[in-house]
Amino acid sequence: MLFSKKAKGFFVEFNDHAVMFARTSGLSAPFEVEDLRECVPNDPAALAEAIRQIQPKKSPSGYLHATVGIFPAKRLVRRHSLELKRTKEPGYFAELCSQQFRIEQDKYSIAILNANDGSDYDVAKSTQKDVIFCGLPTEDVNAIQASLLESGIYPERLELGSMAVLGGVVDYLAQAKSKSPTLVLEIGADATHSFILTAGGAEASRPIPQGLDAMVPIVQKELGLKDEESARKLFYSNTFDFTGMGPLLTKRLLKELQSSIGFYEVQTGQSVGQVLCTQLSPKLGWLDAAIATSLGIPSLKIDPAAWLQSRQISIPEVLVKVTQDVRWLGILGLMAQYNAVHAVPAEEKK
Repeated sequence: MLFSKKAKGFFVEFNDHAVMFARTSGLSAPFEVEDLRECVPNDPAALAEAIRQIQPKKSPSGYLHATVGIFPAKRLVRRHSLELKRTKEPGYFAELCSQQFRIEQDKYSIAILNANDGSDYDVAKSTQKDVIFCGLPTEDVNAIQASLLESGIYPERLELGSMAVLGGVVDYLAQAKSKSPTLVLEIGADATHSFILTAGGAEASRPIPQGLDAMVPIVQKELGLKDEESARKLFYSNTFDFTGMGPLLTKRLLKELQSSIGFYEVQTGQSVGQVLCTQLSPKLGWLDAAIATSLGIPSLKIDPAAWLQSRQISIPEVLVKVTQDVRWLGILGLMAQYNAVHAVPAEEKK
């Protein structure tokens, strides 16, 4: 056979609420998104079926070769301003990890990226002070890779889903010529990762030890339920409208968020203008509106078609509505390639 068919691209994201899949017409842009699917997490049979559907013809290796995004509980995604005169000191980065991030550097796999465009930070040059530390415990990397292989997925690239989301939002804001600083929240069971992004990059980050599970005892108390397990089932189901309780359930989280926003606004003179919650299951979608209302700012509604087009990724009409669901942002961010970074005019950065 003289001409082999163009290889398909496969992308998989594992988050707290779902395993999400995408198939594209090629490995690198320009390409078209051909299929989007999801299945419940922690269900080997459902995962095997989803892999079979996304890749009807098995690869010769027997594995689904994919770019994989993950959201491990112990992920590190922190923006920090370096002391440039200290970057070449042997113990500087280990000290930062232990004092600022409360982790042991030698137990983590860490990458340092430039906060404005996500490119690799060059320690030898040390010309830019604003960076993002991202990583996870090395033992978690090994466990995740082993688990993926066991599931029939060969990770061609393993990426923190948070970075794919943040890169996607920054690029989206740049493509849309948005001047509004955006609060991006990843609300997990035990913690919330909070970021403030603009078209010029990541401006602030903060982990908050408040997550969804902290809301369960409030549900139990307010509804007079006999135990926490009943409250948990009700909270994570879609059988009760919690909208009215939103301000009460998010009170402690909002206090922390308002503190972060206030600090950012005083430091920069810019007002945070919109909020985006990226990691909520559909049953908890009401939380996004509850947080936006309490903060007095709108939710950012992402329509990714024009942004993806600027990255030479096309979406067929039948999938356009699916991609407007913010839950797909991480996998779309995994697809986008940012070799040509949008130039942000100086007046937009002010």
